[in-house]
This record gives sequence, C-alpha cells and structure tokens, in this order.
Amino acid sequence: MSKILLVAILIFSLAIPASAAELTAPTVPQSGREVMPEKTDSFGDGLLKLLENALGQLRPDLKEASRVSLGVVAAVMMVSLLQSFSGSVKTAAEFAGTTAIAAGLLLSANSLIRLAAETITEISEYGKLLLPVMTAAMAAQGGVSSSAALYTGTALFDAVLSSLISRLLVPMVYLFLALAAANSAMGEDLLKQMRNVAKGLISWCLKILLTVFTTYIAITGVVSGTTDAAALKATKVTISSVVPVVGGILSDASEAVLVSAGLMKNAAGIYGILAVLAVFLSPFLKIGVQYLILKFTAALCALFGAKRLTELIGDFSTAMGLLLAMTGSECLLLLISTVCFLKGVG
Repeated sequence: MSKILLVAILIFSLAIPASAAELTAPTVPQSGREVMPEKTDSFGDGLLKLLENALGQLRPDLKEASRVSLGVVAAVMMVSLLQSFSGSVKTAAEFAGTTAIAAGLLLSANSLIRLAAETITEISEYGKLLLPVMTAAMAAQGGVSSSAALYTGTALFDAVLSSLISRLLVPMVYLFLALAAANSAMGEDLLKQMRNVAKGLISWCLKILLTVFTTYIAITGVVSGTTDAAALKATKVTISSVVPVVGGILSDASEAVLVSAGLMKNAAGIYGILAVLAVFLSPFLKIGVQYLILKFTAALCALFGAKRLTELIGDFSTAMGLLLAMTGSECLLLLISTVCFLKGVG
C-alpha cells in the first residue's frame, strides 16, 4: 500500500508545475466564510483580521450565556434559602433546583455540543481536500518519501480521531451530563463514580490518540528545527492553558507551528491554514465563553453553600472543556501537519 502511494505521489508531482507555490488551496467552507480575511498574502495580517472577525461575532453569545448564568445563580439562591428548612422541604428544594438548573443549562449545552460535532466534521472534510494539495507541493520540491509518510499518518489519525469523536466521545458527553444531573439529584456515590469514569474515558481517548500522533510526527522527523527558546516556551504555555484536557500534549508539538512561521511563503499553505482557523475559531470561542462563564458561575454559587448544585454547574463547565479539547485536537492535528508540509515546501 505504501509503495502504491509513493508511486502515485511521484506521478502526481511530475504532472504539476515545478513551482509548488502555483498550487491552489481548496476554498474555505461556508461556515468559515464570514470570518475569513479577504487578503491572505500575509499570514500575520490574515490571522489578526481573522481573530478580529471571530471576536466580533461573540456579543450575542456573551449576552445569552450571561442571561443563563443569572438564572442559574437565582435558582441556587432560592434553593439555599429553602435548605434552611428540614425534612421533605429541603429534599424537594434540592431536587427541584437540580431539575431547573440541568434543564436550563442543557439547552445551551446541547446546541454547543452539536456545534462542536459539526465543526470537527467540517475541519476533517476540509483536511481531506487540503492535505493532497500540500502533499503534491512537498513532493514537487523533492520530498516524495517525507510527504508520503506525513500524508499517510495525518490521514489515518484524522480519520480515527474524527470517527472516535462523532461516534463515541460526543455521545459520552451526553452520558456524562446525564450522570452529573442524576448525581446532583440523588447524591449517590455510584452515580458520581460513573460520571468520573465517563469523563476519564473521554480524556484518556484524546490523550492516547494525540500522544501517538505527536510521537509519529516526531519519529518521521518533520517536527524538528531551531527557534527562539523564549518564543517557543510562550507558545507551549499558551496552547497548554487555552485547550483543556489535552493542551499539554498539543503544546509539545507546537515547535512545528513556531518553526514554520518564518517559512510560510507558499500561498496554498497560508490560505489553507487560515481557512482551517476560520472554520474552527468562531465555534471554539463560543464554547470557550460558555466554559469560562460556567466556571465563574460555579465559583459564585459556591458562596451560597449549595454543594450539589455547585458541583452540577461545574460538571457542565467540564463538559464544555471536553468540547474544547475535541475541537482543539482536530484543528491542531491538521494545522501541525500542514505546517510540517510547509517546512518541506519552503
């Protein structure tokens, strides 16, 4: 199979222009066109414009998340007042509070879960169009073997990751939230343990797959080079902090992104990276806003002493963090591979 792929890439590289820069990246998907910058000849300027456009779309999400947060705080305050009573009143108040908070938060959580799943699928589908272009560009510069190894590995890991997320991890997020709500309502240790197992399974799957991917990239020799140590450290810290659950693993591969920043002279590669970010950035920021607001809401509600309800709000925040990990993993997998191709293209 690998020999056939090598021959195909070699034939393809002979059929394309000698200059890899003449290759054209696929057009950005519909979901990313609103934030995609008009000019993509400069990666730095395009990235700043892309971020500006994505941030400009966050105002409605901030308002909605804040409205839901105020409702949750009000419900927790009411339950904390009723908890001063004893017996059936206290039990009923806790159950009603759990039901109200879970129902309110699940509406926004459901839309964000679907948004994350759709974003992951779109990034994966765009990658199937972009990677052959980058493979041909790298092969045209003489890197036939390297481009074949990089394309084969990326395509395999992308297929596994996207299928794993859509078929297993996304349903597991729903299961995690259902167990969290049941645990809040009933306070059973078994439900709490099952909730922790669901969360651990999601985290474990992402970490294992990404560890294997970054190891493969390192073994093939495409993640190598020298760069400013301070800048590299800052990049790793940023990735590790911004992406929950798997940020530490992805930060280890950030050298490829940073080293290639000065090598982005290929128009197809620049456009492709900006297109991926255009699809990814807006949903990531929307989920991130909900994640941070829920974190703040849980910290605020902890002041009222409603332990179970505070823990439930924290669980919804954790679910948003898992979505950030999934979308971030899919996006950075493709970005890391693309900039590795750019190192070979030059």
